[in-house]
Amino acid sequence: MPTSSPPLDKKLITGLVLAGGRGIRMGKVDKGLQCLHGKAMALHVLQRLAQQTATVLISANQNIDIYQEFGFPVWQDHMEGFAGPLAGIQTGLLHCITPYLMCTSCDSPYLPTDLADRLSSALLDSKAELAVAVTLESRNGMLQKQSHPVFALMKTSVLGGLTTYLENGGRKMQAWHTSLQICEVLFEDNTAFRNINTLEELRELEN
Repeated sequence: MPTSSPPLDKKLITGLVLAGGRGIRMGKVDKGLQCLHGKAMALHVLQRLAQQTATVLISANQNIDIYQEFGFPVWQDHMEGFAGPLAGIQTGLLHCITPYLMCTSCDSPYLPTDLADRLSSALLDSKAELAVAVTLESRNGMLQKQSHPVFALMKTSVLGGLTTYLENGGRKMQAWHTSLQICEVLFEDNTAFRNINTLEELRELEN
């Protein structure tokens, strides 16, 4: 039987927390700074991500001074106008000094503690440029695959193609993925990738 490649040494991976959105569905508040169990959601994510990577960057376009208090470098989008998560990834790649970048969302506080290991092992096995997390979701009594494109590990060499895609007006994550060699990694716990999009969802989770 084929054996899996050992995961990458975490010294080769930079983490990126995407916190650069407008938070429209949460009432135009900064999602990453909303409190969950006594601390900001982004801080929950940062603490989990920092254990799996050499260092962590934060992509943010507002409340920069507050994010800087978390103790990690904070970068605003290279592109203007809140161009979406791909603009945050582009900025992360521009400032990444390791050969791999792993990105996550600021509003998913329970991301897997083995995310980097599993994504990197699969990426090496498949000789892919990008590995993305997927889960199985029940819809109409059937299990269907659900991709979580923000939760991805990529080679920093994808920067050139991403920049071209953005400059040509592209904004959709999964459309960009079609231009790459990607592999999907199945995670059993779909709650680990849950996004907290509204204040009501945040209060329900806290209770």
